[in-house]
Amino acid sequence: MGRSRRPKPARLAAKLLYIRTQLGLTQEQMLERLNYKKSPLYASQISDFEQGKREPPLLVILQYARVAGIPMEALVDDEFDMPSEIPDKQGYEWTVRRVRRN
Repeated sequence: MGRSRRPKPARLAAKLLYIRTQLGLTQEQMLERLNYKKSPLYASQISDFEQGKREPPLLVILQYARVAGIPMEALVDDEFDMPSEIPDKQGYEWTVRRVRRN
């Protein structure tokens, strides 16, 4: 018996590309903004993530959400659409405070 592949978010690649282009960043600049230190991360990987050739690690997805100022759920749940404007990191800080107060 073979193992079936785990389900992957169908829209993740497009959402990652959307974040970078909305922020007006190159792939190199996005790499810097992600500030991911857990393991090596390269601009070529950003390209692969945006083209759907590779799925980013969970912690990289978390960093994308933080950079964009959106909940991580918006990235991984195909039922969620991206906001028309990316609020950027300042928006993320506001969102976190708001959630913790409820």
